[in-house]
Amino acid sequence: MVSLLPQIHSPADLRHLTAAQLHDLCAEIREEVVASVHRISDGHLGSNLGAVELTIALHRVLESPNDVILWDTGHQTYVHKMLTGRTDDFPTLRQAGGLSGYPSREESPHDWIENSHASTVLGYAHGLATAFEHHGISDRRVVAVLGDGSMTGGMAFEGLNNLGHSGRNVTIVLNDNGRSYAPTISLLSESLVKIRSNPVYMQRQRRLERLASKLPFIGKYSNVGIEASKAAIREALEPRSFFEPLGVRYMGPFDGHDIDELETALVNAGQFDGPVVLHVFTQKGRGYAPAENDPIKNMHDMGGLKPESYTAAFTETLVKLGEEHPELVAITAAMPDSTGLLPFIERFPDRAYDVGIAEQHAVTAAAGMAMGGLRPVVALYSTFLTRAFDQTNLDVGLHEQPVIFCLDRAGITGNDGPSHHGILDLVLMSKVPGMTIFCPTSYQELQQMLVDAYDLDRGPVCIRWPKTAAPSVSDDKVGRGLSARKDRSGSDVCLIGIGKMFGAAQEAADLLDEAGISTTVWDPRVVKPLDPDMVADAGTHRLVVTIEDGLRHGGIGSVIADELQAAGTRVEVLGVPTEYLPQGKPDTILASLGLDGAGVFESAKAAFDAL
Repeated sequence: MVSLLPQIHSPADLRHLTAAQLHDLCAEIREEVVASVHRISDGHLGSNLGAVELTIALHRVLESPNDVILWDTGHQTYVHKMLTGRTDDFPTLRQAGGLSGYPSREESPHDWIENSHASTVLGYAHGLATAFEHHGISDRRVVAVLGDGSMTGGMAFEGLNNLGHSGRNVTIVLNDNGRSYAPTISLLSESLVKIRSNPVYMQRQRRLERLASKLPFIGKYSNVGIEASKAAIREALEPRSFFEPLGVRYMGPFDGHDIDELETALVNAGQFDGPVVLHVFTQKGRGYAPAENDPIKNMHDMGGLKPESYTAAFTETLVKLGEEHPELVAITAAMPDSTGLLPFIERFPDRAYDVGIAEQHAVTAAAGMAMGGLRPVVALYSTFLTRAFDQTNLDVGLHEQPVIFCLDRAGITGNDGPSHHGILDLVLMSKVPGMTIFCPTSYQELQQMLVDAYDLDRGPVCIRWPKTAAPSVSDDKVGRGLSARKDRSGSDVCLIGIGKMFGAAQEAADLLDEAGISTTVWDPRVVKPLDPDMVADAGTHRLVVTIEDGLRHGGIGSVIADELQAAGTRVEVLGVPTEYLPQGKPDTILASLGLDGAGVFESAKAAFDAL
């Protein structure tokens, strides 16, 4: 059999293929997706395996990039990349300088948005459709593809509401692989759905309604009867949905693995005026048995709870705290596995809440739970907390509620690229009045900090940790409470290494000592409030160097520099620049920014020599 995938260089190459060839192409694509993800032991597998036929149908019907295809979250775009000329680049997937794991405007004109945060695509779609209409453009379709999980996010509902109100011509493909909106329907109702999805039938129905309205004496009552009959049939036979009351036509459900059916639905949707939802059922992980049989997430990604990770330390201690404190509850936003909550959920199913992709609601709900006497732990990725900063500041902080924020993937995270680096949380959380911020440097420190955080019963607490492995240390290397920990003493230079950067500070100190520069190293542990003993000790040195894996401007180093300014101490603040950072291995990125041991040494020695 001749391989078809190497012959696909653009969507136009799909349109001459027969049904049998399309079937073979789908199999080839799935083989390539599985091979690519396993080759790098990274990436999103299940979602892409489920979207193969849907992506082919989209590109056979639409004229991308003249027609706009927008992908929500972007987890499901590997197939889209293959069909738009990027198959040869897949060996570089999610590698430094290589193919992004998400849509990328730099890679292709077929990628409109660099979107890896969920529930935003309907906003983009509304905006683009508005712009096209404003410019008098009528020959370009806008199609937004989003998963059922993304429909749990508030922005998706806001987008639906505004699309329905505006009447903009947008096709919304709801890729339902979780049965979130699964109806129980009969063969009769399936037929009715297909009839209502046919524009010819709908045109005839409108003509009938116009004729009925002109009948003498009973015209207005005829239409009332027709509408009542239609409503009764819909209620009895069709899927219950909330789309049409918002002004968005509902079509479906359709088999997301039947290319011919999908193509017909896409063509029909384009003939209606106003926004249309195509409800499509797909199977996440389709065609790959390990993914199909994964009961948790159908191998959505290749990640998992690593036994020596900071997340594992969090998981272990959270369950222990749950045993001791019945008022402790846990909240996450559609990531119970990745944030390490599954063992807690299994042990305390009535005390764990997955609110879906709704970080804002998660935080405000946590505030309400705390007001009612519970002790909520909100487990999120650092990058996703930024979506709920207003709620953190005003709903939790202003009300001084003892909510514990546990932020995974803080700092430079790596292969997920610019949207996933957790470099804002230190700046943002440090500006919330009354917030306490812990930054662990080891497996044991994180466990102690979670206990200490629980003991703080007034005001919010934040614990943030990186994706990388957690060092294991002896008990004498673990601090307690809100005190900093002095690791070594010197007289010339003081290095303050925050969280993961404590390791870089230790390495730099060794190099400075070899260069004849006596060095002190502090693990601040708590960066808000700062330990006054640490600040006072730092002020006795000729030079202080702070190191953090968050933004340099407005971060913790800036706060320390402000406190030491009056003492006349020179402070060198090292951190992440205010720019979008590319994908790559975390330690490689940190080294390129001068935030490894060698880089810190060079900066500290240059500053010391300049005194």
